[in-house]
Amino acid sequence: MRKRKKAAAFLMAAALLAGCGAGESAGVSVLQEGQSDVSYVQDKGTLVIGITDFAPMDYQEDGEWVGFDADMARAFADRLGVTPEFKEIDWDRKTKLLEDGTIDCIWNGMTETGELQETISCSQPYLSNAQVVVLRKDNRQEYETVEDCQHLLFAVESGSTGEMLLKEKKYRYTAYATQKEALQSVCDGQTDAAVIDIIMAAYYTQEETEFQGLRYDLALNDERICVGLRRNSDLTDEVNRFFSESREDGIMYETADQYGIAGAVLRQ
Repeated sequence: MRKRKKAAAFLMAAALLAGCGAGESAGVSVLQEGQSDVSYVQDKGTLVIGITDFAPMDYQEDGEWVGFDADMARAFADRLGVTPEFKEIDWDRKTKLLEDGTIDCIWNGMTETGELQETISCSQPYLSNAQVVVLRKDNRQEYETVEDCQHLLFAVESGSTGEMLLKEKKYRYTAYATQKEALQSVCDGQTDAAVIDIIMAAYYTQEETEFQGLRYDLALNDERICVGLRRNSDLTDEVNRFFSESREDGIMYETADQYGIAGAVLRQ
């Protein structure tokens, strides 16, 4: 694997302690009752992986999708003997796209929630995460707690766990298609603060990055990240075995270290 830039700021992320949120109702599944999802994927020869642009999990470099999740998903596809195919998705429609066969899995820093487990099958969690408030450095000292921020206008990814938390708190927000767009709105002064995944916040607010003028140290929750599969899919067991073996042989830790998130790996 090629060496990637590490998100050294994840040390603070780990100390503070999953993108993305609850799923919508599922439609008709592409699988027949009792059909093997493993066989379905192997017969067609591809594993279609639903993602969004979410560094350091999934992002493009020289026209190729890379990142911790991208590398792990590619290794899993190799294990199945199929070709990995990455497909950018509308996060609000992720469950429907999974069930109708547009994608075969959601491998994109997805937060494990009870609501999500009602509509899809979730792998064992493999990373810790949190939703954090991101503010401009020039006014960060004005906000010592999350409650100090309650009058602000937030930016958040549509359909994410961050949006769910802001709704629960009845805070004002503007929803954007991606977390990166949410960060950009704070930089541009369109919103006052963003709520995004701590893993992404650590990566994008490093020195000499486009969002180095932002900082985060207020956490809204603790989360765990999982892979999403179709309901009752035997691919779930395969992913879980893959995770167990990749811990045992060190591949998961080596890959996480390359992307600066080794502190987030759950050791099971």
